[in-house]
Amino acid sequence: MDEKKRIWYKVLDNKKELPEGRVKTVTAAHKGICLTHFEGKFSALDNRCPHQGGPLGEGSIENGMLRCPWHGWDFHPCTGLPPGGYDDGIETFEVKEEGEAIFVGVPEEAEHETTVSDIMAETMVNWGVTKVFGMVGHSNLGFADAMKRQEQKGKLNFYGIRHEGAAAFAASAYGKLTGKPAACFSIAGPGATNMFTGMWDAKVDRAPLLALTGQVATQVVGTGNFQEVDLVQAFGSVAEFNHRVQSDSKHSELMSLAIKHAILKRDVSHLTFPDEVQERKAKPNAKPQTPEKRITSLEIAPPKESVKDAVNLIKKSKRPVIIIGHGARAHKKAIIKFAESLNAPVVTTFKGKGLIPDNHPLGGGVLGRSGTPIASWFMNESDVLIVFGASFSNHTGITPKKPIIQVDFDPLALSKFHKVEVAVWGEISRTLEIFESELEDGVDTIDQTNEIAERWKIWRSEKAKRLLETSDDGVSSIAVFDAMDQLTPEDAVMCVDVGNNAYSFGRYFESKEHDFLMSGYLGSIGFALPASIGAWTAVGSSRPVVAVAGDGGLCQYLAEITTLVKYNMPVKLIVLNNHELGKISKEQRAGEFDVWKTSLSNPNFADFAVSCGAWGKRVEKQEDLMKTMKSLFEQPGPAVLEVITDVNLI
Repeated sequence: MDEKKRIWYKVLDNKKELPEGRVKTVTAAHKGICLTHFEGKFSALDNRCPHQGGPLGEGSIENGMLRCPWHGWDFHPCTGLPPGGYDDGIETFEVKEEGEAIFVGVPEEAEHETTVSDIMAETMVNWGVTKVFGMVGHSNLGFADAMKRQEQKGKLNFYGIRHEGAAAFAASAYGKLTGKPAACFSIAGPGATNMFTGMWDAKVDRAPLLALTGQVATQVVGTGNFQEVDLVQAFGSVAEFNHRVQSDSKHSELMSLAIKHAILKRDVSHLTFPDEVQERKAKPNAKPQTPEKRITSLEIAPPKESVKDAVNLIKKSKRPVIIIGHGARAHKKAIIKFAESLNAPVVTTFKGKGLIPDNHPLGGGVLGRSGTPIASWFMNESDVLIVFGASFSNHTGITPKKPIIQVDFDPLALSKFHKVEVAVWGEISRTLEIFESELEDGVDTIDQTNEIAERWKIWRSEKAKRLLETSDDGVSSIAVFDAMDQLTPEDAVMCVDVGNNAYSFGRYFESKEHDFLMSGYLGSIGFALPASIGAWTAVGSSRPVVAVAGDGGLCQYLAEITTLVKYNMPVKLIVLNNHELGKISKEQRAGEFDVWKTSLSNPNFADFAVSCGAWGKRVEKQEDLMKTMKSLFEQPGPAVLEVITDVNLI
């Protein structure tokens, strides 16, 4: 080896770390080395067995020969030569001793050559996908290495999670909050299939998401190879854009189209990367793409006829009520301004909770099963409903018995379940501009603000009565959310789980400048904690992030508390622990079934949080609730408050 091209690396601080007759794996730069100590001599061999790639440093010296741990082939510990004169020996490297330290000389590494993964990762970043949640593993290492280079340049943040399902939920939550895609990332086989639920959560709630999966090498596809799953076929039902990256693909174009589909269709895109493609050298003329002049404005004006019909119906109205769904999240300011021009109450779906603050003079709270009697009262007293970005699900309970004007960007969402009087297809803010122009001569609606205030007074009086209900079995949910009303930062991002805790949250917690994230249409238990990870990566230190979960949901992704600690995410997690899947018990009773198999055996969640490195406290008595919750919100880092609650006081 040319001395000028040899670089010496210290691989042992003290040679006593490797006794006579032993071997170990060490690293010199990026080169894996099998370091041996045999017959008083230290030797360095390539760590990769030439047959199956087994790690020789995990082998052993038997009868004077180094034995591969994978298939038992023998090599001399110093020369790397096999017995019998075979020509499949192992490359060796020079070793020198300086004092007690051991150094290995390896050739200077060649400058990194741009790979297919580099082109695609840079294209991804150029399109604004800068947050990735996932797990690095054997079938995605090439693309992971490309993302590492983007992170080293300060262009990307990668968050290693404990379960790929949490990665997909975190990416879904990020998309719901920002309207922009994040990526979830996994290996082939089980790592990829673990992401399926979170991908569906994004799809049905219309959140853009990019899923990136490793895949086994193309040459072994179809042979039943280890962790081989046809991921394109597997994700065919969930991914709107769904392709395998091939050696001769137009790589930057493929990534651009994946992200473009996710953004414009508010849907899931999936790319899977065969192992051998990830490290393939990019073509000399290959360049990463940008979104410049590749994506159109979505400010689509509605048809004139539907505008005319909607305006005529509004002009006739005396008691209009506006309903906002999650699909109108980006347009809440424009909708509230429009409501103020009509003096119309604004109520929301549960997924749309917080799109108008409950302390706004026109705020009427949440409609439906997780809602308040205020919202349903105004809906029933209205003479026209103006609905923006809502899906009309059964849980929301928008009545078809009132005249309805429905505005949505998705024509398939219009009149989805039943006829509406006026279906208006258009971008919501643009549609509102046209409505306001057409109504500039004024409307003759009743000012309902005094009625709204009166209805809130009645409901708050009822909440105060329920707050007096106590139990020896635990704190009431009403008390938990009353304390949260008083202590939660007014601009927090609230991540909600599924179950009785969510119903109580929707009913009792009064929104201010909060944003709410939940698993809406899919209704997936376990959403809250992973969602808080995605939310924090979106807002950073600019806003607090709070997760509210039941004991059943939290246990599904309990280990992600360690993710909060690892990245010092100051999420505040409130756990309502009633040792039961309370929502299921309630449904069993409602269906006149026996309550069966819904009891839970739980850890002490507060102690678990402390064992992970977070702050944790448990509350068992109502009189301790306010003080301890105040301490929760004072913590600078991740913190968990566990409240023992009575399953019957919801």
